[in-house]
Amino acid sequence: MSLEIEKVKNLIIGSGPAGYTAAIYAARADLKPVLYTGLEPGGQLTTTTDVDNFPGYPDGIQGPKMMVELQQQAERFGTDVRVGMATSVKFSSKKGGFHIVTIDDKKEIHAKTVIISTGASAKYLGIPSEQRLRGGGVSACAVCDGFFYKGQEVAIVGGGDTAAEEATYLSKICSKVTMLVRKDHMRASKAMQHRVRASKNIDLRFNTEIDKVLGEQVVEGLRIVNNINGKKEEIKISGLFIAIGHKPNTDIFSGQLDMDSDGYLITNGKSTKTNIHGVFASGDVQDKEYRQAVTAAGTGCMAALDAERYLAELQ
Repeated sequence: MSLEIEKVKNLIIGSGPAGYTAAIYAARADLKPVLYTGLEPGGQLTTTTDVDNFPGYPDGIQGPKMMVELQQQAERFGTDVRVGMATSVKFSSKKGGFHIVTIDDKKEIHAKTVIISTGASAKYLGIPSEQRLRGGGVSACAVCDGFFYKGQEVAIVGGGDTAAEEATYLSKICSKVTMLVRKDHMRASKAMQHRVRASKNIDLRFNTEIDKVLGEQVVEGLRIVNNINGKKEEIKISGLFIAIGHKPNTDIFSGQLDMDSDGYLITNGKSTKTNIHGVFASGDVQDKEYRQAVTAAGTGCMAALDAERYLAELQ
């Protein structure tokens, strides 16, 4: 059975700050963008309660509300926002060629330009109590949400550079940070380990895992377990930060787009250009350093401008 085919100037895959910002700029440039939201419309911000650090919101804003407003702004300029997921891609190696993106295994979009804004998904522990309290004190971004726990006791899980960096950040604003490391050593660089050990209010616990996150509506504490002797202990905290890594949502691009060893898309210099003509990447899918809504939005703008200039060159 042949699939339905639609030809477009610009296709945007993903609907977080990067995707919607790209859509706003692409629509204003008359690229008539079509945007597919993916499985999680709005991206990671839909699981964040308060966004306090995005410019233009002096009183802060709820993450889901912010995403709705970004979508409305993109639609105001003519973006065609659709619910659907890219399930396969076939990029053209020819400059000016059409790139084929299959949506939900049912429809083919043939696009002159494609902006990939599929983001990266935070890795969680996967225990039921943790998942239940996401947005109620469980977070995967200390820089985003740490401010809300100023002066309070929190915990962070992880032993790599990100965990060490976020634990150090939290130690400056929280009264106490309990750092839980599953192994008997940290994977973080020596410099980052020194920072953690030099912070007097970081309680570093090795061979320690979470048995249960305590609390009904919000995080109230943890039941932790020593994975050597099995001893359990309960500690009181109001915020739990998971820092065990992110996975970029790039599986369907494997073998066609250049990626680093962690699967993040590689872009050319300061641009959003990938190794394929007419295919651009923005947001967390190509950024593992900052992972902020404002930086994702910035690269979304860049991707739309790069796509506009690419199409102008073809003419």
